Amino acid sequence: MLYAQCMTGNPVRLGETLTLEDLEAVARGTRSVVFEEPARTKVAAARRAIETLCAAGDDGPAVYGVNTGFGALAETRISSAQVRELQRNLLVSHATGVGVPLSIEETRAMILLRAQVLSLGHSGVRVELVDKLVELLQKNVHPLIPSQGSVGASGDLAPLAHLALVLIGEGDVLRDDGTREETAVALQRAGIEPLVLEAKEGLSLINGTQYICALGGLALLRAERLAKIADVAGAMSLEANKGTRVPFEARLHAIRPHPGQRDVAANLYRLLAESEIAKSHTDCGRVQDAYSFRCMPQIHGASRDVFAYARRVVECELNSVTDNPSVFLLEDGSAEVISGGNFHGQPLGLALDAVCMGVAELANVSERRVEQLVNPQLSSGLTPFLAKPGGLHSGFMISQVAAASLVSENKVLCHPASVDSIPSSAGREDHVSMASISAKKLRDVVANVEKALSIELMVAAQGIEQRRPLKAARGVEAAHAAVRSLVAPLDVDRILYRDIAAIDESLVRGQQLLVAVEKEVGPLA
Repeated sequence: MLYAQCMTGNPVRLGETLTLEDLEAVARGTRSVVFEEPARTKVAAARRAIETLCAAGDDGPAVYGVNTGFGALAETRISSAQVRELQRNLLVSHATGVGVPLSIEETRAMILLRAQVLSLGHSGVRVELVDKLVELLQKNVHPLIPSQGSVGASGDLAPLAHLALVLIGEGDVLRDDGTREETAVALQRAGIEPLVLEAKEGLSLINGTQYICALGGLALLRAERLAKIADVAGAMSLEANKGTRVPFEARLHAIRPHPGQRDVAANLYRLLAESEIAKSHTDCGRVQDAYSFRCMPQIHGASRDVFAYARRVVECELNSVTDNPSVFLLEDGSAEVISGGNFHGQPLGLALDAVCMGVAELANVSERRVEQLVNPQLSSGLTPFLAKPGGLHSGFMISQVAAASLVSENKVLCHPASVDSIPSSAGREDHVSMASISAKKLRDVVANVEKALSIELMVAAQGIEQRRPLKAARGVEAAHAAVRSLVAPLDVDRILYRDIAAIDESLVRGQQLLVAVEKEVGPLA
């Protein structure tokens, strides 16, 4: 994909408030990035403060990252003649990442967030350095960043070092086709001149939480969207199982007013309006539906509330200065350089671990609804496994097994990474957040949930077929039609993995299910 060719709309302005939607737009290449006033003036002023410190030479004060070593070597003084070499050595020594490279979208998100931190005017880098990061985005030069190697403090050192290597003409880049290329070749083709880093710039490039924020932020957006998909899938399954919408009445949720619970109940009540299937079993004698149907507002809603908390944390981080040390300009024109720990990923680790659990529950309860539909003892008259009777066909027997596999894998991945820590840098960095792992595994959990919900949509559509000629509610019929636009009814056994993949790609990740449903019933909460 040539990202520069599809940029539309207002550009994202560095130094202004970023949202998760801004992050995703730049990652996907649908919006450009600009670095303008007043951010440029702030960056230049902080840089002058660093240059003033450097002008004092070897007789000036020791300032971490400017004229000292790093980490456990912070007390080792570096001569002014070696400042440039110090910054280069920092990048090449810290580029120790391993594992599968990040996707281009994740890499672009990291570049944007690194530029955003520097543009806030507390890092002491040159304006040219921020310009160079923007140029990488504009010209589609994407550093090859391995996905493993960060412990989430002091920031995402290894991944960010791989990002920064490209600025000095070192390392590798990732082509659009997934192959790698030497940076020097890529820069020459793009017409980008490599930089020679000055005092503090290497450290300012690799201190921070931009790997965590990039992966975690993009995954959180996907999780938020799955909350609506889960409501639609649950409504379809409830109709197929001859459930009732009575537990979703607003007055019931007004007396337990968790925001997510109320929103889900309102969605379900609207999705399930005007149902012939529901009218057909008004006096059937069933008193209550199973928890996986009746408690959807409480289960889905709790996940939504976790997502809302995490969004506040992540968006705060998108607009924070997370490198170290920080430059503060004083009223008399001088500056203070203060060392701290804003690079520590603990706030993100706790939030993203919670999102892992919250989004995994959407698949957990989804799989239980699938079981309700395929199990003849639970399905209110549907054929076993929704197959043709007689045993010749297995129907959706193993689709439920696949969903169970995804759910069980998520249970392992949901162990919180943030409860772990391991000392590094000779004990100087004696507590680390592991938030990088929280973000990475969240990405994997979300992908599993997307597939699990795709399976439920496929199975629920078949259940609705077996209720014909009765029609489901308007919202459910719209969802059923969206599924049928991609996947035919299961009359006899056939290969199903392609159907699952098509639903996942178009209706779930592509959001076309919501487009179809909301066209019929209006926007969902």
